[in-house]
Amino acid sequence: MVTVGLCVAALAAATTAPAAADRAERPRPHWQLKDSGTDVRFRGLSAVGRDTAWVAGSKGTVLRTTDGGARWRNVSPPDAADLEFRDIEAFDARRAVVLAIGEGEASRVFRTDDGGATWTESFRNTDAKAFYDCLTFFDPRHGLAMSDPVDGKFRMLSTSDGGRSWKVLPSEGMPAAQEGEAGFAAGGQCLVAAGSHDVWLATGGGARARVLHSDDRGLTWQAAESPIPAGDPARGVFAVAFRDRIHGLAVGGDYRADQPSPRAAAVTRDGGRTWTPSAQPPPAYRSGVSWLPHSRSAALAVGPTGTDLTTDGGRTWRTVDTGSYDTVDCAADFGCWASGEKGRVARLER
Repeated sequence: MVTVGLCVAALAAATTAPAAADRAERPRPHWQLKDSGTDVRFRGLSAVGRDTAWVAGSKGTVLRTTDGGARWRNVSPPDAADLEFRDIEAFDARRAVVLAIGEGEASRVFRTDDGGATWTESFRNTDAKAFYDCLTFFDPRHGLAMSDPVDGKFRMLSTSDGGRSWKVLPSEGMPAAQEGEAGFAAGGQCLVAAGSHDVWLATGGGARARVLHSDDRGLTWQAAESPIPAGDPARGVFAVAFRDRIHGLAVGGDYRADQPSPRAAAVTRDGGRTWTPSAQPPPAYRSGVSWLPHSRSAALAVGPTGTDLTTDGGRTWRTVDTGSYDTVDCAADFGCWASGEKGRVARLER
């Protein structure tokens, strides 16, 4: 098994620091790669816990582990090989909802209640102007999915039965989109919820990279500009994470490998009304971000060129691993997972 160093006490904020002698003998937290048995790219990831996680990716692939990544079961929906799964939200080892992206009918939602043995297609987009990017859930029943702008506004889908059925929400409460503005289906974190009613939508491609916030489950929204550069279809905010309804992180940049990504991270301490650039951001484009469990100050950001850690709430970041990952997610039992290209899936080991 390949291990790569994550050379910081990433869980220190949530646990009592051991004595210096004990610390010297203990292995540091690190990413441990798990053999997924495939080479598809996994941009969708849902961490249920240290034992259970789901990943979703290209060629209509969905995998699930219930033994900490020692074995992965292919639980892909049937006849889905032509679909691109970019987001998955799992409630436990049996229940999950997965989103396929694309124009027109390529955007679909599926749900399973039996660990992927069977799937039900619960939504298929019929509007040629819509392109769905991300989904999120407030609880096991209430959730949202978002589409790039249709007729000048981002479109929201809502479910109140755990993803078994969906309806398009009215657009009156959604601000007008900028020219060229869209979400990025890069790591399943362009739409995230915290608590029972608050949700944030990350954008790029327009003149300004913005984060939109709703405190009524997507009925009305307020837009705030972020300091992450935009002004190009390849630049903007790619992922956001909130540890509560007040404290949030945003990461992004320019996804083109030959382009720099200055000011690739930002912080909010007022629920997304204002954003402050990180004093020391990640050195390159990042497409995924997650708070470490039970920590008020530690979080991980990932991208094709590495993993960065902050231990001061997003003010400063430092690269702690150079492996390629597209997204990262953590569960309450310290089960932190990352996934990305060429079938890469890893769990944070202590």
